[in-house]
Amino acid sequence: MWVYEKKLQYPVKVSTCNPRLAKYLIEQYGGADGELAAALRYLNQRYTIPDKVIGLLTDIGTEEFAHLEMIATMIYKLTKDATPEQLKEAGLAPHYVNHDSALFYHNAAGNPFTAEYIQAKGDPITDLYEDIAAEEKARATYQWIINMSDDPDLNDGLRFLREREIIHSQRFREAVEILKEERDKKKFF
Repeated sequence: MWVYEKKLQYPVKVSTCNPRLAKYLIEQYGGADGELAAALRYLNQRYTIPDKVIGLLTDIGTEEFAHLEMIATMIYKLTKDATPEQLKEAGLAPHYVNHDSALFYHNAAGNPFTAEYIQAKGDPITDLYEDIAAEEKARATYQWIINMSDDPDLNDGLRFLREREIIHSQRFREAVEILKEERDKKKFF
């Protein structure tokens, strides 16, 4: 079903070791509006959505896994040379104690990932509005991380991810219009 290219969707560069910035990025790794939640949400919703937009959910859902891979790479690069003391100063001591340098799905506050993050109502238009909201929340979070960062190399990758969230939101908005038109023709509902 998938063809995996052994390269990131967009190059990830990091200027310096920065565990505090890595802590912020963990939000996009295992948080409610992060890449894992988005990928799982879209790939799950595709089973109850009309054929006209099922491919969109598949495409964006799989792209979110590529974004998850980018975030994981960013976090790794920001922490790979960090000392335990630097991790502690960044607020990552609990993560370090439990996982050392391994990634773990939790948000920036340390709350573990939960299936409650994955919304699916079964009503196609409702689900697409949820998806639009999710993309806009992710876009905002990327902007806020960029605002907190002084790493121009990292910010380049973050801007790429932010722009992809905007594109996804636009595609979901287009899908809503397609489904509203179908609904009005009484082809479903």
